[in-house]
Amino acid sequence: RLASDTIKRVTLELGGKSPSIVLPDADLELATDGVLFGVFFNGGQSCEAGTRCLVPEQLHDEFLERLVARASGLRLGDPLDLETDQGPLVSERQRRTVEEYIALGRQEGALLATGGRRASVPGFERAPFVEPTIFARVRNDMRLAQEEIFGPVLAVIPYRDVTEAIQLANDSRYGLGAAIWSRDIQAAIEVAKRVRAGTVWINDHHIIQPRAPFGGYKQSGVGREHGLQGLLAYTETKHIHVDLLQRRAGRLHWDVLLPE
Repeated sequence: RLASDTIKRVTLELGGKSPSIVLPDADLELATDGVLFGVFFNGGQSCEAGTRCLVPEQLHDEFLERLVARASGLRLGDPLDLETDQGPLVSERQRRTVEEYIALGRQEGALLATGGRRASVPGFERAPFVEPTIFARVRNDMRLAQEEIFGPVLAVIPYRDVTEAIQLANDSRYGLGAAIWSRDIQAAIEVAKRVRAGTVWINDHHIIQPRAPFGGYKQSGVGREHGLQGLLAYTETKHIHVDLLQRRAGRLHWDVLLPE
């Protein structure tokens, strides 16, 4: 709005509800840690956080068990301490917002698999910690799966086949990032092509390369940061036309107004 008065161009990197798609052939040990890194890094306070985990129905229970076992062992504490896995939220106000979404998830019928409570850390009793939280059996139309929470809350959503996984991944107002977990890189690339997100990681998450464009589809932003596309946002394009023949004859576009 401030830029509109003087027609200044803007680039906007906005929110996300990024899916982590676990394909049926994924290395589950790698995918477990990868999905948890995707959602709980920085306490879930990353625009590209993988807050939706799409997992095959036949793997749902096993993968959920793996996620819960690892998440329940994460250490909360001072983010400057190398022994800490997850720090606090940015403010008490944000903690209340996260707690409201946790309560909403229960009301919507999702299964709270782990977490969901405030955490008290010795020496940091006033810090706004929330336990790493995982909901299972989430439907993609729930607000828990559609709205950006900006906190350590993961929604695990089962899917029947890869086509449905892609449909669920794209069923969002956002399109900032996505992650795909698979042993078959070519198959993962084919899925990545169909996911409407500005950045798709395969067997990784959160890695942002300065030489690669970063930005979102849909309501996740306008324009791109980094890479050549990011530099072009700060440039003006000029076209200079030169007539090298310098003669009157043959200028048919002039003849419309000034016939010879």
